[in-house]
Amino acid sequence: MTTPRRPDASFWRGKRVLLTGHTGFKGAWLALWLRRLGAEVTGVALPPADEPSLFTLADVGGLCDSHLQDIRDAARLAAVVKAARPQILLHLAAQALVRASYRDPVGTFATNAMGTAHVLDALRGLDGARVAVMVTTDKVYRNLEQAVPFRETDELGGHDPYSASKAAAEVVIASYRDAFLSEQGVAVASARAGNVIGGGDWSEDRLLPDAVRAWQAGEALHVRRPAAIRPWQHVLEPLAGYLILAETLWDRPALAGAYNFGPATPAQPMVRAKFAGATAPKARTRQAYWRWTSPRRGPRSGLNLFGPRLRQWGAAWPGTARNAMALPPKCFARPRSRLTGLQREAFDGDGSSPLRPQACRAAASRRLAGFPVAVVLCG
Repeated sequence: MTTPRRPDASFWRGKRVLLTGHTGFKGAWLALWLRRLGAEVTGVALPPADEPSLFTLADVGGLCDSHLQDIRDAARLAAVVKAARPQILLHLAAQALVRASYRDPVGTFATNAMGTAHVLDALRGLDGARVAVMVTTDKVYRNLEQAVPFRETDELGGHDPYSASKAAAEVVIASYRDAFLSEQGVAVASARAGNVIGGGDWSEDRLLPDAVRAWQAGEALHVRRPAAIRPWQHVLEPLAGYLILAETLWDRPALAGAYNFGPATPAQPMVRAKFAGATAPKARTRQAYWRWTSPRRGPRSGLNLFGPRLRQWGAAWPGTARNAMALPPKCFARPRSRLTGLQREAFDGDGSSPLRPQACRAAASRRLAGFPVAVVLCG
């Protein structure tokens, strides 16, 4: 069995990194990790959309050169990028919710497709830029509801506006890579990861945060698609992949292209009554903990990934969908105290890897008094 590769602290130390989306769930965790690795981080994003937010509670804005602005503003974005002089770009900024894309499809396309174009265009002619990892989604594929994992070479598509906007972003990424940035010496890759869970996520329409909110209020959880298949991962798993991909492209730019990031084990239909009964807190009554509701609009039900390209350069993926689901409910509870010592508790000494689950659970009970904490990146 191949040993999972870890991000290299010696590589990241002193690197100038532009991180878009640093106020979001994944972006805030990545900013914390980059800081721990010793990188010089410039963040560009809108203000946090949720309250509470990991960005605010972990004081992410105080750990980097933070710019709260819209990537749809091309001129202001270009000025920030020029001043930051990044060597590595990690692009996570997005409108990331499927149902929100039905409410504002034009805004979703503007952020996810044109925003991506603005970010890449800001790199044109910029001295010192070497790597760009552009994060999209596993929903970029044309999904015909077949029980076959998607490969990077499969046809792009998108039934809902969110998926379509991310597929459009993939076309933009490929165009800028081939037409401009490869000849400039910038290795551009897209990273296609699926649903992630973990402490610090309070977004709407996310299964586990919704579950905790419902149960805290003594209400039934409305599960929109109980038979849906999703390649679940803990948030730190794809983030590790983005970091390792950037390291690899630095020395091997010919590997630029599209990459799937998914769990090592096949995803399964993830909501069952036993899941609700095992995960929900004890109730005063024998009410049902979850109730099925059929949404009129939403993503396709079947989705699974296969990432043969990662195996070409020996990247072993440690996580499984089952491990990712083994999170205690307190990881999603509203915090009762301000974050203390998260950077020390969540990562090991040099930041190369998160702690094992047992250590994180101990840290949660000892230090964080119910605040969400990273609990996984385990084999």
